[in-house]
Amino acid sequence: MTDAQGYRTLTGRGIACMVAGAGLLTVSDGFVKWLTDDYPVTQIIVIRGVFILLPMFILTWRLGKLSSLRVSRPGWQALRALLFTASVFLFLNGLRFNPLAINTAIAFASPLIITALATPLLGETVGWRRWSAVLIGFCGVLVIVRPVGGSINLFALLPLATAVTSAFQDIITRRISDTESALSVLLCSTILVMLTASCFAFDGSWRMPAPIGFSMLILTGLLSGAAHYLLIETFVLAEAAVVSPFRYSALVWGLMIGYFVWGDLPTGSDWAGIILIVGSGIYIINRESKRHRAT
Repeated sequence: MTDAQGYRTLTGRGIACMVAGAGLLTVSDGFVKWLTDDYPVTQIIVIRGVFILLPMFILTWRLGKLSSLRVSRPGWQALRALLFTASVFLFLNGLRFNPLAINTAIAFASPLIITALATPLLGETVGWRRWSAVLIGFCGVLVIVRPVGGSINLFALLPLATAVTSAFQDIITRRISDTESALSVLLCSTILVMLTASCFAFDGSWRMPAPIGFSMLILTGLLSGAAHYLLIETFVLAEAAVVSPFRYSALVWGLMIGYFVWGDLPTGSDWAGIILIVGSGIYIINRESKRHRAT
């Protein structure tokens, strides 16, 4: 096999992992949205976290990679975990009130926010093309939120806040990626979000799950853990700039699940907002990849 064939093979596997990981994560989010009708979000987070951590520990132990869970920079890990905790609470509460696809689309505005913060926080130069994409993407967010008139969608602010906290946590991830493994980042973040949720889950709101509900709670944890593993493996197999746009395939999954389970379909203005957000995000990713290659 030539180097070019090997590159294409690994890239193909990376894209497959990204699409599968995005799909599993969206299916897990669909289960969470279903479960929020009967169980508090904090209870869902605690049980889901248990079934994310257990397979992760078993997998790393069987592969002999327990050393990959070592934390070298606890301060930065703690700060990122706090931001991750905020993201999880905001996103899952947004699922209670927003269609799955809308919640996912607005949360995907994080690349726009990262680009806007790149100059003051990372010292990067952002050209007029990427600034234009940021403005277009935020116009898409405004189209969905509808901040003027009587039809304002206040619940859309929850995934928008998720995008902000996700942007900050991704910036921190960039800073610590030279010393911290992806598994150690996932470990710290999952533990902190579980501990935070447990402070509220046992205040009298805990509900004993029925067999079907408990099965779904376990399944959402297993699906989420498998999705994160696939997403981590994606960036091992292929270049981030190549596979990152395929993360938006989650919107296709969200649209299908939302329609077949809840009968949700975006309105005309929502479609316009989704297209602006996704188009701007993909453009920024491609533009950054070209800039890095030129450098």
